[in-house]
Amino acid sequence: MRIRSSIGDRFFDVCNYCFLILLGVITLYPVLNVAAISLSSYSGYVSNPLMIFPIDFDLSAYGQIITNPLLLSSYGNTIFITLVGTLLNVAVTVLTAYPLAKSKIRGSRLVMFFIIFTMLFSGGMIPTFLVVKGMHLYNSLWAVIVPLLISTYNFIIVKTFFETIPDALEESAKIDGAGHMYILFKIIIPLSLPLMATVSLFYGVANWNRFFEAVLYLNDRSNWTMTILLREIITENSDLFASSDPMATEKMYPKTMQSATIIVAILPILFSYPFMQKYFIKGIMLGAVKQ
Repeated sequence: MRIRSSIGDRFFDVCNYCFLILLGVITLYPVLNVAAISLSSYSGYVSNPLMIFPIDFDLSAYGQIITNPLLLSSYGNTIFITLVGTLLNVAVTVLTAYPLAKSKIRGSRLVMFFIIFTMLFSGGMIPTFLVVKGMHLYNSLWAVIVPLLISTYNFIIVKTFFETIPDALEESAKIDGAGHMYILFKIIIPLSLPLMATVSLFYGVANWNRFFEAVLYLNDRSNWTMTILLREIITENSDLFASSDPMATEKMYPKTMQSATIIVAILPILFSYPFMQKYFIKGIMLGAVKQ
């Protein structure tokens, strides 16, 4: 039985590793392909569109997009939405989850019902648009931030973790004269740093990739985000990167420009994730498993 069990375990390990390697290749290949196309000349792309290494190394596409004011403004708008939006997202989520998790508020079950209800049903696009319009947020970056201040999924994760923190910590702090805000910022949040990092990553990625709300509420080019710019480039809107230099304009090709813009757009998320990875699994388990 031990030999059979050992052979079965090895077979399972081999199958598991093969599956994970295949999954990794499937996931990584599109990124490598786009990066290789962005670093290749157009003739190199035509010769091998499925490349994973650059052919006829060429940085002209990056030179065109990096020096373009439209990309710089879109990048700045996206960074603003990501940083300010994530900060407000985490603050609102924590300030909503803490009283519902640790305080016996009258009607808290009804409040929880309405919060959970939003996961199944929402007001819809037109009522939300009318609210944004009525709040005078239309064509403002705040239109992408304010209506999406809290995610029910992230709220449930944070609330569930807060409930696992022993009440004895709060009771001892209250005996010493601490108030709720002191307890939250000096005791609860320091104990929740892995979870806060994970939730911040969730919110940050979501804010960076906002597309539907940006298309719906942001009309002027000065308020465009990277997602809108990517859409315009992918649809081959030729006047976006028109240059005063005719030679530079002739060297621009839609596919290499699209690929270079995609790489520039995803680099911040790719670089930030390794620094958050050590908190990721721990934070999810802390918020998802109630002890």
